[in-house]
Formats: sequence, structure tokens, C-alpha cells
Amino acid sequence: MTQRTNPQGQPIGDDVPGWTGAPSIPDTPMRGRYCDVVRLTLSHADDLFRAYGTDAHGTVWTYMPVGPFDNADGFRDWMTQATNSRDPLFFAIIDKATGKAIGVASFLRIDPANGVAEVGYIAFSPLLQRTRMATEAMYLMMKRILGDLGYRRYEWKCDALNAASQDAARRLGFTYEGTFRQAVVYKGRNRDTAWFAIMDHEWSQLQAAFSRWLDPANFDASGQQRTTLQQLITTDAFA
Repeated sequence: MTQRTNPQGQPIGDDVPGWTGAPSIPDTPMRGRYCDVVRLTLSHADDLFRAYGTDAHGTVWTYMPVGPFDNADGFRDWMTQATNSRDPLFFAIIDKATGKAIGVASFLRIDPANGVAEVGYIAFSPLLQRTRMATEAMYLMMKRILGDLGYRRYEWKCDALNAASQDAARRLGFTYEGTFRQAVVYKGRNRDTAWFAIMDHEWSQLQAAFSRWLDPANFDASGQQRTTLQQLITTDAFA
């Protein structure tokens, strides 16, 4: 592809014809087959505190700026702040089989003018980790940003030492873009931040892969996946 230049011969970026910005992110529910992603409210506090209580060692919170929470009152105090926030915009992940909230995630660093948003504050209890619901929740949030609202860029950032988060980002189709050294101080310690992102032009292929992975036909009688999400993302058989 030939690099565009201005009349002075300097390289410049591609035009973005008709771009006037993206809409604000609504807090309406995102409905799935296995889970729903709904605006976080204090009505979810008891279910969430119980769900996080199944994490005996508090590892859910190691790389989070908050937690772990020793008691329900402290957790409710944080929940009160989270429910009043618009950026981050917090959602609860609801298990459709039980109706219980079992995890939290948010949109943050929301920039409609440039069409950029990040997914973060992902705190999945052990009841949600490594389940179809966990993948579906991330798909539903991705679909809202890149599919429904037409944002140009969807970001994932994490502590560069958080190998599980980096693995999750890659599995979900995010591309590693680099590490910002000494980017954050949290809980009294340094954080080098690993950056990942998905672009709008990558969405249609990812949506097809997620749809096939989440299909009940992709799981055997014991619930084991027949084809991995990464295999579906990297193959062009579904395109």
C-alpha cells in the first residue's frame, strides 16, 4: 500500500470519511445464551460477595486496584462507589441458570469522539472463571462496542506480570501492542502495563468465531469444547 503524503511530502494517515464520533455507551442489558451482562446495582452486592467468597485466597483481586474484601460492609462500600460511576461503567455478569451475579466487568476510558473504549475491572469469581459464561460476557461487551455502537478501537490493559490476563486477551482476539513501563502505582507497587486492542475491521471475523464457539453444538455431552476459540479465530473456514 502506498503511503499517503501531504503537499509537503510528509506521511499522513488514511482519511476516515464521514467520521463524526461514536455514541455514548448505554447501560442497558446485554443478553446472551448463558449469561446476561447488566448494569451493576447494590442489589447484586450480596450475591457477588458470596461468589467472591469461593476464592479462598483472594487471588481474584491480586492485580486489581481494590480488594480483597474482608467483610460485606467493606465490599458494599466499594460497590456503592462502583454503581455511582459512569467511567468506569460497571456491569454484573448474571448466571442465567441461577439468576445470581457471579462477576463484574466494566467499560472505561471511554472516548466517543475518537471511538475508543477499554474493557477492564474484570473480576470473575471462581464460579465464572473458565466457563462459557465468561467468554460470552466478554463477547457481549465486545459486540456492544464494536458491533452495535461502531467504535473504532477496543482496548484491554493489564499488569504485565498478569500472565493469565494476557493469555485471556490473546484468546479473545486482542493483539498485543506493547508494554508501558512504570505506568501505574497501585497497592503501593509498580505496574508495567501491557496493552492489547481489537480494531473495528477485525470485528466481523471475530463475531463469526465467537458465534460458532458459543453454539451448543460446539460442546460434547460432558461440556468439553470440540473446537477452541483460537482455532476458530485463526481459521478462515467460517469466513
